[in-house]
Amino acid sequence: MTESAVVYTNAASSGEAAASLCKKLADALPGAPADVLVLFASPTYDQQALLKALKTRCQPKILVGASSAGEFTHETRGAGLACALALRSSDLHFSAAIARDLSKDPVAAGRNLAAGFRGLTDRGYAYRSALVMTDALAGHADELVDQLTVATSGQYQFFGGGAGDDAQFRRTNVFFDDEAVTDAAVALEILSNKPIGVGVGHGWEPIGPAMRVTEIDGKRLVSLNGMPAVEAFERHAAETSQTLDREAPIPFFLHNILGIDTGSGHRLRVPLAINDDGSVLCASELPIGATVHVMRTTERSAVDAAARATSAAMQGLKGNKPQVALFFDCVATRLRMGDAFGFELKALAEQLGDAEFVGCNTHGQIARAEGQFGGFHNCTAVVCVLPE
Repeated sequence: MTESAVVYTNAASSGEAAASLCKKLADALPGAPADVLVLFASPTYDQQALLKALKTRCQPKILVGASSAGEFTHETRGAGLACALALRSSDLHFSAAIARDLSKDPVAAGRNLAAGFRGLTDRGYAYRSALVMTDALAGHADELVDQLTVATSGQYQFFGGGAGDDAQFRRTNVFFDDEAVTDAAVALEILSNKPIGVGVGHGWEPIGPAMRVTEIDGKRLVSLNGMPAVEAFERHAAETSQTLDREAPIPFFLHNILGIDTGSGHRLRVPLAINDDGSVLCASELPIGATVHVMRTTERSAVDAAARATSAAMQGLKGNKPQVALFFDCVATRLRMGDAFGFELKALAEQLGDAEFVGCNTHGQIARAEGQFGGFHNCTAVVCVLPE
């Protein structure tokens, strides 16, 4: 049996927020402390203080999560909130791990996370999954997911995202016990004899011609087809009668992102800024030599993508009833859609029925599951549904 409770608070101070969350959790899930508490908290909080207060007051056995860029539950959505999911289960086994110094050695980080997974040696569970939250500003998120897949021999499915800071891109934290940590990744291992559903979807399609990534420098896209990257975007803007202001490019970039052609779809990357040398800073790295397209979407397509991701996650339960869900989507999606982002959450709720959900807007999304489009994404809806 798995019990869950989803709560949120808009209390201004970290102490008040912790008190509010713990009281609501005690009312919704009375009895012994939770096995797991997953927290998504706005950067407006003193996150270290919030974690310490939650650990003291709620006393969960495991506390993990991340800073966020917009928070939501089945009851509310907004920015400046703290949202939490408490889990207590006799059917699921949980363990948590952290990997530090992600920017220095992402391969070691992936191995260190996997080394904490009990399911690699314990064969008593049929299904192995993990919630993974990473400091996306540290980079190497694709490498992290790839290394986790290698280190677990493809036996695990992963879901989660990059910690956020309301699109300021200054500092993002992952949460482990009572620590708020930068340049790190955390994982919550979930072992089960019932399937856990993971679904992925985005509503973007290519509009521009194929281009080759000819030079990169970390997250800086230097050139496309041998020309400064900004020139490719300016040409696209002219051809589609749009305006691209080099000094304030975000309004254009929110509607014109890049899609990496994987042969079976497009993995998305969000441009953020234009540098003086004509290079373009992106939210995540692009591989050198990759074929990319400028992509477009509509509000309807984004809502449909969230619905497809939820449907795929529900199908992954293989007939089991949903207990609770976690949902991640990009901060760029929230900023682009505005109030219409609520329609994504409505599509999620309609398919979940009575099951509650919690989640946040992230700086990138993580998904790796059988039959799903895997890796590290931008502007992509990721849904995980846990069974009763």
